Amino acid sequence: MIILIGSQKGGCGKSTTAVNISAELAGQGHDVVLVDADRQCTAANWATDRIENPALAKVHCVQKYDNIRDTLLDLNTRYEYVVVDAAGRDSRELRTGMTAAHILIVPFRPSQPDLDTLSNMQEIIIQAKDLNPDLKVYGLITMAPTNPIIHEEADARECLIDYPEIKLLSTMVRDRKVYRDAMSDGLSVVEMNNPKAKAEIKKLVEEIL
Repeated sequence: MIILIGSQKGGCGKSTTAVNISAELAGQGHDVVLVDADRQCTAANWATDRIENPALAKVHCVQKYDNIRDTLLDLNTRYEYVVVDAAGRDSRELRTGMTAAHILIVPFRPSQPDLDTLSNMQEIIIQAKDLNPDLKVYGLITMAPTNPIIHEEADARECLIDYPEIKLLSTMVRDRKVYRDAMSDGLSVVEMNNPKAKAEIKKLVEEIL
C-alpha cells in the first residue's frame, strides 16, 4: 500500500506525519519503506538518525525526486507499506505520487493561510483522480492548539465542508513538543513516554487503514 503525505504549504507537520506513520507501522511488524520526495530531506535525515539505534523497528528509506510514480509502484511490490513525504508545495513529486498512491493524507494547520491552500489542492486531487480513480484522500488537522479554550479546529472542520474531495479525519495531531524532540532523535512519539501523542499516532494509523 502506498500512503502519500502531501500539501500545498510547508510547516504543516508533513514530514512529522510521514515518519510517525512509518515507525508505527514498522513497530506493528510490517515491512515499511519511507520515500523522501522533499529536497529538504527532513524524513531522510530522521531515517539516518534512526539507523544508529538498532533496537528500533526498522524503517527503510530512499530518496527520489521529480517523477516518482514508477519508483512508488516498484517499491509497492517489495514492501507492505510505502510511505511518501512529498514537498510542501504544488510539486512534480506530489502530482506524480498521487497517480500511484492508494491513500493521500493532506495535513494542514487550523489556520487561515493553510485553509486557503485547500481549494487548489482539491483541484489537483480531481485531476489526479482522472488517472487514479481509486485514490482515497484524507484531511488531517495538525499542530492544533492544546489549550482547550482555543477552538480553531472547529472552524477548520467547518471549512472542510466546502472541499468534498478531502475527507476530514476525526484524528487530530496536537502541537506538542514531543513531536519535535522525537524527530531530532530518529524516534516516533509511539516510542516515547507521552501517552497523548502516542495515542494520536496510533489512532491515525488505525483510522486511515
